[in-house]
Amino acid sequence: MAPKIATNTRVDLGGLLEFARTRHRAILLTTRADGTAQLSPVSCGVDPQGRVVVSTYPDRAKAVNIRRTGTASVMVLSEEFNDPWVQIDGTAEVLDLPEALEPLVDYFRSISGEHPDWDEYRQAMVRQDKSLIRITPTRWGPIATGGFPPRLAT
Repeated sequence: MAPKIATNTRVDLGGLLEFARTRHRAILLTTRADGTAQLSPVSCGVDPQGRVVVSTYPDRAKAVNIRRTGTASVMVLSEEFNDPWVQIDGTAEVLDLPEALEPLVDYFRSISGEHPDWDEYRQAMVRQDKSLIRITPTRWGPIATGGFPPRLAT
């Protein structure tokens, strides 16, 4: 059996967003006040403006950190652990209600499509006091897969 060879595929912003739109599992990285990393497993989508979006609550560490720094990174993962992934770095913002309500609708659509009752969804977002993180990509790594370096594959 031939060994699996690692890959690194460089893409432009359009290629990045095409890759991210179909993947909704991610690890969000923010920075604590002491400079250390804070990581969160999240569900993510891509909004109509090409920003990575994540639903959260106003007082979660990730939201607090983003409000302070205005930056975040996210590693978008494929369904299978050994499938492609990409790191996206960018400027970030947190939207709270009521400003977050319609962007939360876009968030849901980007992951699950149409909701059977949008009024019910909006009421749930208000009742749960949800917020939305938006990350505008400013830098991204290649879309990568793990495996042996090509030099060791022969």
